[in-house]
Amino acid sequence: MSTPAPVLPDVAFLEVSDAKDALRVTLREQRRHHHRHPVGHHDPTCEALTEHALQAVAGMGAVAAYVSVGYEPCTRLLLEELRSQGVRVLLPVLGPRLSRSWRYFAGSDDLAERAPGRPPEPSGQPLPPEEIGQVEAVLVPALAVDRAGRRLGQGGGWYDRVLPLRRPQAPVFALVYGDELVTRPLPAEPHDVPVDAVITPTEWFLLQGSAFSGR
Repeated sequence: MSTPAPVLPDVAFLEVSDAKDALRVTLREQRRHHHRHPVGHHDPTCEALTEHALQAVAGMGAVAAYVSVGYEPCTRLLLEELRSQGVRVLLPVLGPRLSRSWRYFAGSDDLAERAPGRPPEPSGQPLPPEEIGQVEAVLVPALAVDRAGRRLGQGGGWYDRVLPLRRPQAPVFALVYGDELVTRPLPAEPHDVPVDAVITPTEWFLLQGSAFSGR
């Protein structure tokens, strides 16, 4: 049985930042009620998402991704599958004073929680934000994406600062549940970087207007 699409509040009368916050409340609640899966448990939804993500980045030698937490679409199986295929996987590291850094994934056993509330991170010396320029694609978290590629993130602004440092030809893929691809335009600010494609547990596809031609 498919999950009903969230009924998003009318935020047209709000400032953009307030509109984003209001939508986040609804979308997070939707995830808590309809997308429960134990962290580290590779259920059928996780396996299906992994399959489509692998199709999306097939043939690439290095990608940036992230470690899923809470009710996010599961990426932990994907990280292991990419590593087993010889793909180098760059993961975010939140350094001192919220600085943006990276480290390469060295296996699930190497991941550790460095601070409460943060996703687990690999060990080793942090790499500078510009390391994202070494990858061929970037897989990013999202609470929702609209048909124009506008992405609603968690609100920390991490990717707003690092995505402009990627290669011009490197596509950005957002991982969401199928009901989180919304028809209503999402609020956006000038610094928001649109995504090129969406990966869900049922499919992956390029969004209209994407400059990425695929493989």
